[in-house]
Amino acid sequence: MSAVRRVRRWLLGAVIVVALTPTLVIGLYAVADPPLTPLMLIRAAQGHPIVRHWRPLDGIAPTLHAAVIAAEDSRFCRHSGFDREALQREIGVWLDGERPRGASTITMQTAKNILLWPGRDPARKAIEAWMTPQIEMLWSKRRILEVYLNVVEFAPGIYGAEAAARQAFGRPARDLSRRQAALLAAVLPNPLQRSAAAPSPLLLRRAERIDRYAGQLGPLLDCLRMA
Repeated sequence: MSAVRRVRRWLLGAVIVVALTPTLVIGLYAVADPPLTPLMLIRAAQGHPIVRHWRPLDGIAPTLHAAVIAAEDSRFCRHSGFDREALQREIGVWLDGERPRGASTITMQTAKNILLWPGRDPARKAIEAWMTPQIEMLWSKRRILEVYLNVVEFAPGIYGAEAAARQAFGRPARDLSRRQAALLAAVLPNPLQRSAAAPSPLLLRRAERIDRYAGQLGPLLDCLRMA
């Protein structure tokens, strides 16, 4: 076998491994809880702890389910991983010369959190786009939200709803009030700079908006109800 053919076969094998690894991880995490995430390891290398306590979705207050969906992805129950309406709005904002805020769904964020690194580089976004429809195909909406709420960073070194609720309010995630849930949801765009335990006036106003919107979601939460 020539050297060129060997290189081609090696490259093909590498491409197959890169393509299939996310699928294997997604299939595994459909039934097994992720032990760690890349972000946790990165934060640990920066000197932060890894504080987390996994809880099933039913062990997390519905107030937080609603608040996070209101804050991050109001059409979570209606889309299949990509919110086309939000994407169209963001494209319109960009065409108008303004800076888009992003149209990342909870499913997309879950894909990033379980396997990928922070950032907006094209390679990461491409893998995220490859993973997102697979998660929607292999996981239920309840499982997507359950994993998201258990791995997302709420404060430096604080991951998941249970650890965040205990750190910020001294209570378990199942007992969060609407106001407390809204405060936790309000920090998610920037958990390194925002604090649910010591909210700024800006964060308080954002939490109030999230709480109002969460109370109006109604049938937009239907996918979370047990069959």
